[in-house]
Amino acid sequence: QVQLQESGPGLVKPSQTVSLTCAVSEGSITTKYYWWSWIRQPPGKGLEWMGFIDYSGYIYFSPSLKSRTSISRDTSKNQITLQLSFVTPEDTAVYYCAGHRWDGTTKTDYWGQGTQVTVSS
Repeated sequence: QVQLQESGPGLVKPSQTVSLTCAVSEGSITTKYYWWSWIRQPPGKGLEWMGFIDYSGYIYFSPSLKSRTSISRDTSKNQITLQLSFVTPEDTAVYYCAGHRWDGTTKTDYWGQGTQVTVSS
């Protein structure tokens, strides 16, 4: 079963860029019909989908975050990276990496445990 592990700096200052990494194991990020999302959950709020990169490298961002978000991949390390620039305290959240697969009839989701990002001076 695909496993995902997020990692990041934990605490960042306002206006900085935060970079988060999702290490994928027991599966390749280039396997057909998989896509890999970043999703966050601010304290006391619901889940917010941020964007995804698929097995071919196609990337799509949430319109509300597009101007500040970058997603990339390192196929040699089997990792997905999220960068969020010009962070504010409103970006404080648990950030999750998720993998998804569609086989034509069934969608399967895999989630990491999440990594806390706190934006504070």
